[in-house]
Amino acid sequence: MSYIKSRKHTPATLAAIATLALPLALHAETKDAAAPVATQGDQKMPEVTVTGRAANNEFQIPQRSASDKFTAPLLDTPKSVTVVPAEVIAQTGATSLTDALRTVPGITMGAAEGGNPVGDNLFIRGYNAQTDTYIDGIRDSGSQSREVFAIEQIEVVKGPNSAYGGRASAGGGVNIVTKTAKLDNFYNASVGLGTDQYRRVTADVNRTLGGDAAARVALMYHDANVPGRGPVGGDRWGIAPTIGFGLSGPTKVNLSYYHMQSSELPDTGLPFNNPITTGADVAKNGNGTPIDVPRDTFYGLTSRDFRDTKTDIGTVDVKHDFGNGLSLRNVTRYGKTNQDYVWTQPDDSKGNVVRYSTVWRRANTRVVETKTAANSTALTGEARTGTIKHNFAAGIEFSREQTDRGSYLFSPDTNNPLTKTSTCPTSGATTNYNCAPLLNPNVDDPWVSTRTLSPARSSIHTNTRAAYAFDTLEFTPQWLLNVGVRWDDFHSTLDTPQYTLDGKTTAAVHAETNSTFANYQAGLVYKPAANSSVYLSYGTSSTPPGNDGGDGLDALSIAVQALAPQESKNFELGTKWEVLARRLSLSAAIFKSTMDNARVTAPDGTTQNVGKKSVRGFEVGATGSITDAWQVFGGYTWLDGRVDDNGYINTAASGQPAVWAPSPYNGNVFPTTPKHSASLWTTYAVLSNLTIGGGLNTMSKVYANINNNKWAPGYTRFDAMASYVVNKHVSLQLNVQNLTDKLYFDKVSSPHYAGVAPGRSATLTANFKY
Repeated sequence: MSYIKSRKHTPATLAAIATLALPLALHAETKDAAAPVATQGDQKMPEVTVTGRAANNEFQIPQRSASDKFTAPLLDTPKSVTVVPAEVIAQTGATSLTDALRTVPGITMGAAEGGNPVGDNLFIRGYNAQTDTYIDGIRDSGSQSREVFAIEQIEVVKGPNSAYGGRASAGGGVNIVTKTAKLDNFYNASVGLGTDQYRRVTADVNRTLGGDAAARVALMYHDANVPGRGPVGGDRWGIAPTIGFGLSGPTKVNLSYYHMQSSELPDTGLPFNNPITTGADVAKNGNGTPIDVPRDTFYGLTSRDFRDTKTDIGTVDVKHDFGNGLSLRNVTRYGKTNQDYVWTQPDDSKGNVVRYSTVWRRANTRVVETKTAANSTALTGEARTGTIKHNFAAGIEFSREQTDRGSYLFSPDTNNPLTKTSTCPTSGATTNYNCAPLLNPNVDDPWVSTRTLSPARSSIHTNTRAAYAFDTLEFTPQWLLNVGVRWDDFHSTLDTPQYTLDGKTTAAVHAETNSTFANYQAGLVYKPAANSSVYLSYGTSSTPPGNDGGDGLDALSIAVQALAPQESKNFELGTKWEVLARRLSLSAAIFKSTMDNARVTAPDGTTQNVGKKSVRGFEVGATGSITDAWQVFGGYTWLDGRVDDNGYINTAASGQPAVWAPSPYNGNVFPTTPKHSASLWTTYAVLSNLTIGGGLNTMSKVYANINNNKWAPGYTRFDAMASYVVNKHVSLQLNVQNLTDKLYFDKVSSPHYAGVAPGRSATLTANFKY
């Protein structure tokens, strides 16, 4: 059925799924939930009983994280965690990770740049979290655009993430929980058609194999254009088989493999209306917003631009239950991601847009392969020391990442042959079509050039060793303390061999960083009643040079190799409540994070850890059922991100000796950090077989640079959904995205352009369940 519903399981099935660490959304009725909590000895909180099957369309709130590192239920975890379940992903019509995360306020998407790859580029609470994506708790390295066809749910953990994941940002991380084999038999499939040549087919088949074994396979084919963006679009396909052994016994083994590849014409976005504050052209000063042209204006070249990706991941997951709540789990994974593209960035760095009404078709290119081998061992269990109850997790992790990165050269090059630069006073054939008119550019211009791999190719090796321990100490049913510590040894090297280009020899480059760092988290939890918690927490995070493993903006270089990790700390005060017979989860939190040793330019012109950043904010969230027929999923986030000390800048005239002065951008707002963001998705069962739903996403203005003179306006977008159950095996779902065809920009962070969000689209999907 296409609306959110609960499923009844036998006790054996529930036990099997729980030991696989897949969250169970249990519909719980608390007896006298508002009664005072016992505070003496071993007296218990009010009992929680399972009432059986809930109403057909009732959304059961998640009880626990799928991660072994969470040692308490989500209700009692002193941290902001948003779980996006498979039902919400399906209902909203999401087909990618970025689509699904649109339902989580406080997350913005960054735009690609020359040093920043095309792909999932997340900012959480204002901090770059590009490398903080995990699959079943293990870091997913390598730039890519992730699909949802093999996803069970998505967990967004906000705040410092280093205690959980090691090197990380201060904003948080995203953990993708994948589909695994179950002791059940089912056949699920969907076929979707829609506007903009949308075609999508998925299948999810699970079969028991006798005894305690089962196999499952998820399949996907997708082909579509981007609504409102002309020729932009492409196709992709994927397969994700898993097989499990001993699924109801003490020793469970899951073998899984994931393959996804895509081919597309990547989007170019629209350039900013470049501010010009000095010189003869100051009268042409732009306002810093994206240029005002039709939504389908595309500055790329169909004869040049492409993007091909491929991802392969194999995992062996073994878990043994010793009894009495003690378990040992080992996960081994090997993955490889490839990305190959030529992508036009509409560059405005020379002021072409406001001066000449032209755009330079800058060619950003990338040929990259990332290989990752990782192993994680975790011991989890329960224990007592006197009257204190412990729920603990401890483990060790090892990983090795290798990224080989290169780019393309073109002959003739992509400069304007008339000016020998990227300045474009004119456009058209005489510029080799490297310069396009601002209005009505021709995507099929006969651009001709020879493409070869550049000899300037880099290899980055990153090795990590880590040990961690977490514990939730229950002093009384009313008072808990969550503590955690992680130690990391991080070693990364960059090597670029000597090469000769156009008769000029460039020396070899070697950079190396070796950091050891520890991170902590602690949270005191007070429970006014069994269905609630109030917490105060503290956490830290470390971001060493080369944090991105060579595949993003935080790259290792000679200039930063000797620097210590950037250190962040976060304080958070929050509360969580499960109300309406524990069918609706409500949360609220205020927080402040600071980074006192940000990497900036020091007074002597070198890069040093002397800057300061801070973010303070507030958020609220709601998940679950208001009535048997009415479900909600949404939240609101307010962020005030400031660059308190941006270091120094060179104020000398071109060609003159450097003169370093305090940055004029001190006190400016973080790029990619909206002050207000909110999302809401809600459904209502108007009949037993008819459900309607809708959602909105709203965000205030977002700056694209630290100067705060280029920005994307705020927006509000609306979506709608209707589903109809034909019979117990077949249902239909209609989605209309961007209902009002709002023109808005959903990706910033490059000072040159903003990403254009898709226009209005409609899809009709037939879902089959057997």
